[in-house]
Amino acid sequence: MATTGQHDGDEWEVADRADAPTTLRVLLYSDHVETREQVKLAVGRRISKDLPPVEWVEVATPDMAITTVDAGGLDLLVLDGEAGKAGGIGLCRQVKDEVYRCPPVLVLIARPQDAWLASWAQPDAVVSRPLDPIELQQAVAGLLRTARAA
Repeated sequence: MATTGQHDGDEWEVADRADAPTTLRVLLYSDHVETREQVKLAVGRRISKDLPPVEWVEVATPDMAITTVDAGGLDLLVLDGEAGKAGGIGLCRQVKDEVYRCPPVLVLIARPQDAWLASWAQPDAVVSRPLDPIELQQAVAGLLRTARAA
């Protein structure tokens, strides 16, 4: 059985499960406010009709990113590979190695040729700049669907 809801004029359906979240919490790490705004604008609050709305948890420092991940309750991590003090690639490797049941991780890289470097960190997906809103939204939606199905 499924329940139907409505948000921002879009009708959506969520399976009746006691643990079905009302929102998906996505950590967005970048020390560049412009990058965070680009990601949020490209993905939006509603990724797809089959997924609940997104609650963005924005952090600008690696320490705050680790603290937030350690606190739990996140459905996806979006990490800026070009962040200043600690890039998202290194941060991805750290959380993949240290966090039990780490949420899926999407790393934003500077250019497609950097994908080989990002693969060292074992991200679940990478998206290169300049950010293509459709590609970014599809990557985020795919990772969230996969995580929810697990």
